[in-house]
Amino acid sequence: MLEFEHKSERVVPGDTFIRRLVVSTSIGLGITVVSLAVGMWGYHAFESMTWIDAFANASMILSGMGPLAQPQTTGGKLFAGFYALYSGLAVVATTGITFAPVVHRFLHRFHAER
Repeated sequence: MLEFEHKSERVVPGDTFIRRLVVSTSIGLGITVVSLAVGMWGYHAFESMTWIDAFANASMILSGMGPLAQPQTTGGKLFAGFYALYSGLAVVATTGITFAPVVHRFLHRFHAER
Protein backbone atom coordinates (compact mmCIF):
# COMPACT_ATOMS: atom_id res chain seq x y z
CA MET A 1 0.00 0.00 0.00
CA LEU A 2 2.70 2.49 0.99
CA GLU A 3 5.72 1.07 -0.74
CA PHE A 4 8.65 3.42 -1.05
CA GLU A 5 11.51 3.31 -3.52
CA HIS A 6 15.02 2.31 -2.49
CA LYS A 7 17.63 5.01 -2.15
CA SER A 8 19.36 3.74 -5.29
CA GLU A 9 16.17 4.36 -7.30
CA ARG A 10 15.09 7.73 -8.66
CA VAL A 11 12.70 9.96 -6.70
CA VAL A 12 9.14 9.29 -7.85
CA PRO A 13 7.27 11.92 -9.89
CA GLY A 14 4.97 14.44 -8.22
CA ASP A 15 1.72 12.66 -9.11
CA THR A 16 2.93 9.44 -7.45
CA PHE A 17 3.97 11.44 -4.39
CA ILE A 18 0.54 13.11 -4.21
CA ARG A 19 -1.12 9.69 -4.49
CA ARG A 20 1.02 8.47 -1.57
CA LEU A 21 0.00 11.52 0.45
CA VAL A 22 -3.68 10.89 -0.24
CA VAL A 23 -3.37 7.22 0.74
CA SER A 24 -1.42 7.91 3.93
CA THR A 25 -3.76 10.74 4.94
CA SER A 26 -6.77 8.48 4.30
CA ILE A 27 -5.26 5.76 6.48
CA GLY A 28 -4.55 8.29 9.23
CA LEU A 29 -8.07 9.68 9.01
CA GLY A 30 -9.48 6.14 9.10
CA ILE A 31 -7.54 5.31 12.25
CA THR A 32 -8.77 8.53 13.85
CA VAL A 33 -12.42 7.92 12.94
CA VAL A 34 -12.36 4.31 14.18
CA SER A 35 -10.60 5.34 17.39
CA LEU A 36 -13.15 8.08 18.01
CA ALA A 37 -16.03 5.67 17.34
CA VAL A 38 -14.62 3.12 19.80
CA GLY A 39 -14.19 5.85 22.42
CA MET A 40 -17.72 7.10 21.92
CA TRP A 41 -19.11 3.58 22.20
CA GLY A 42 -17.13 2.95 25.40
CA TYR A 43 -18.27 6.10 27.14
CA HIS A 44 -21.84 5.51 26.02
CA ALA A 45 -21.82 1.86 27.14
CA PHE A 46 -19.84 2.10 30.39
CA GLU A 47 -20.83 5.56 31.63
CA SER A 48 -24.30 5.88 30.05
CA MET A 49 -23.29 9.20 28.52
CA THR A 50 -25.32 10.72 25.74
CA TRP A 51 -23.71 10.35 22.33
CA ILE A 52 -22.70 14.01 22.24
CA ASP A 53 -21.09 13.81 25.70
CA ALA A 54 -19.38 10.56 24.69
CA PHE A 55 -18.08 12.31 21.56
CA ALA A 56 -16.74 15.23 23.59
CA ASN A 57 -14.96 12.98 26.10
CA ALA A 58 -13.54 10.60 23.50
CA SER A 59 -12.29 13.42 21.28
CA MET A 60 -10.68 15.21 24.22
CA ILE A 61 -8.81 12.07 25.28
CA LEU A 62 -7.87 11.22 21.69
CA SER A 63 -6.44 14.72 21.23
CA GLY A 64 -4.44 14.48 24.45
CA MET A 65 -6.40 17.11 26.36
CA GLY A 66 -7.94 14.77 28.94
CA PRO A 67 -11.54 13.90 29.78
CA LEU A 68 -14.27 16.44 30.40
CA ALA A 69 -16.14 14.27 32.90
CA GLN A 70 -14.59 11.87 35.39
CA PRO A 71 -15.81 8.27 35.04
CA GLN A 72 -18.04 7.14 37.90
CA THR A 73 -18.23 3.36 37.39
CA THR A 74 -15.44 0.82 37.70
CA GLY A 75 -15.97 -0.26 34.09
CA GLY A 76 -15.89 3.35 32.96
CA LYS A 77 -12.67 4.00 34.83
CA LEU A 78 -11.02 0.93 33.33
CA PHE A 79 -12.24 1.83 29.87
CA ALA A 80 -11.05 5.44 30.22
CA GLY A 81 -7.61 4.30 31.37
CA PHE A 82 -7.13 1.80 28.56
CA TYR A 83 -8.57 4.22 26.01
CA ALA A 84 -6.16 6.93 27.15
CA LEU A 85 -3.19 4.54 26.82
CA TYR A 86 -4.37 3.44 23.38
CA SER A 87 -4.98 7.05 22.31
CA GLY A 88 -1.40 8.04 23.02
CA LEU A 89 -0.11 5.24 20.82
CA ALA A 90 -2.72 5.91 18.15
CA VAL A 91 -1.67 9.56 17.85
CA VAL A 92 1.98 8.60 17.40
CA ALA A 93 1.13 5.88 14.85
CA THR A 94 -1.27 8.10 12.92
CA THR A 95 1.29 10.90 12.75
CA GLY A 96 3.94 8.50 11.49
CA ILE A 97 1.67 7.01 8.85
CA THR A 98 0.38 10.38 7.68
CA PHE A 99 3.77 12.06 7.35
CA ALA A 100 5.78 9.05 6.14
CA PRO A 101 5.64 10.05 2.44
CA VAL A 102 6.84 13.59 3.21
CA VAL A 103 9.71 12.43 5.42
CA HIS A 104 10.67 9.70 2.95
CA ARG A 105 10.70 12.11 0.01
CA PHE A 106 12.82 14.61 1.94
CA LEU A 107 15.32 11.96 3.01
CA HIS A 108 15.31 10.36 -0.42
CA ARG A 109 16.10 13.67 -2.14
CA PHE A 110 18.80 14.35 0.42
CA HIS A 111 20.47 10.96 -0.15
CA ALA A 112 19.47 10.21 -3.73
CA GLU A 113 22.26 9.27 -6.07
CA ARG A 114 22.08 11.60 -9.05
